[in-house]
Amino acid sequence: MFKKILIANRGEIALRIIRACRELGIKSVSVHSTIDADSLHVRFADESICIGPADPAGSYRNIPSILSAAEITDCEAIHPGYGFLAENANFAEMCETAGIKFIGPTPDNIRLMGDKARAKETMIKAGVPVVPGSKGAVTSEDEILLLAQKIGYPVIIKASAGGGGRGMRVVHSAGSLINSFLMCQSEAVSSFGCPDVYIEKYINEPRHVEIQVMADEHGNVVHLGERDCSIQRRHQKLIEESPSPALTPKIRKKMGEVAVAAAKSVNYMNAGTIEFILAGDQFYFMEMNTRIQVEHPVTEMVTGVDLVKEQIKAASGMPLGFRQEDINITGHSIECRINAEDPEKFTPCPGKITSFNTPGGPGVRVDTAAYGGYTVPPNYDSMIAKLIVYGKDRDEALSRMSRSLEEFIVEGIKTTIPLHQKILKDPIFRSGKFHTGYLEKFLGM
Repeated sequence: MFKKILIANRGEIALRIIRACRELGIKSVSVHSTIDADSLHVRFADESICIGPADPAGSYRNIPSILSAAEITDCEAIHPGYGFLAENANFAEMCETAGIKFIGPTPDNIRLMGDKARAKETMIKAGVPVVPGSKGAVTSEDEILLLAQKIGYPVIIKASAGGGGRGMRVVHSAGSLINSFLMCQSEAVSSFGCPDVYIEKYINEPRHVEIQVMADEHGNVVHLGERDCSIQRRHQKLIEESPSPALTPKIRKKMGEVAVAAAKSVNYMNAGTIEFILAGDQFYFMEMNTRIQVEHPVTEMVTGVDLVKEQIKAASGMPLGFRQEDINITGHSIECRINAEDPEKFTPCPGKITSFNTPGGPGVRVDTAAYGGYTVPPNYDSMIAKLIVYGKDRDEALSRMSRSLEEFIVEGIKTTIPLHQKILKDPIFRSGKFHTGYLEKFLGM
């Protein structure tokens, strides 16, 4: 087991990793930008080092500074959390070169699954169902016209190295295809530094369901059930839950088996998530996230497995502490992401939190690094907390989440708590019969 780990991240996920380290008896080192000097991940780590200015490029994405911090403090491993450098294959490779263990998948895993076109090709070869579309990147206008005609409209064009809804266009007719193709290429270059795009059949009103997998260095791969992430705005998830209200036992079993097969086909290591589009009884591979997910707590709540501890153990060379038959999904868990945003306009709302009260009681968990008096900086993601609840079934989880949202007080800035309260009261959401386009219809957008 490692003796000391550096956490190359900030906020609630850094604090989450610090807690896992503390329980495992591992010393933790946090890094921080100048603007994060008063953050909780700095206070609760055993050691902390300032690595640069507020701009992430000069701090949390500054690979030389992070590696230097690890070397100076004699850290044996680095946990990247999510975001920033978590899916940067070059960073993972440089950690290896420096003799520091990267707590996550291999550089090859990250490169392969991070390139969505190549990942799709790999999944096709592994027999994983994929959405009809191009086998790889589309390079010419003539090629995309022919493919769209073959697939049938509507189609969606996506950046191969994309994510977060960027570099993505839905096209309903041939008349707008070429313009959308060129715009996607331009966005792909500006956002990801790679012009490659691919095309798929656009499935209207699908569910977004993902399977959590864990793999060790001994060939063991286990899935830990699914999460439904269909409540999202512009491809950004807002509410997640496990298990999905849409899955039958038969589909759940099949989807889990496919996810394990997909991970094994690329010799995957550590934590990962296979994301699927669900349309009726059919599901299709969408992408793989090669990191711990923001929404991992709902899986922890229904399985009793500490995913961050398992990441650390697996990276240290230990085999998984459970087999597939040991994983039992019990009860229901829901997570609401609390963002520092205007709940109607969705504009960021950084600033000083004057009052901060988190809910409590049975089955309530709050993952946050915010506190009363804390100033939310404008330089990073707007999420300030994750409110997670657990109930014996979905009805109890819904009631518990509604009660917890009422108790969650954040003053001084605007947050998305009022939006979550509205969604929790909506009959369609409560019925579980929603899809990825639900929120736009709910808001009348």
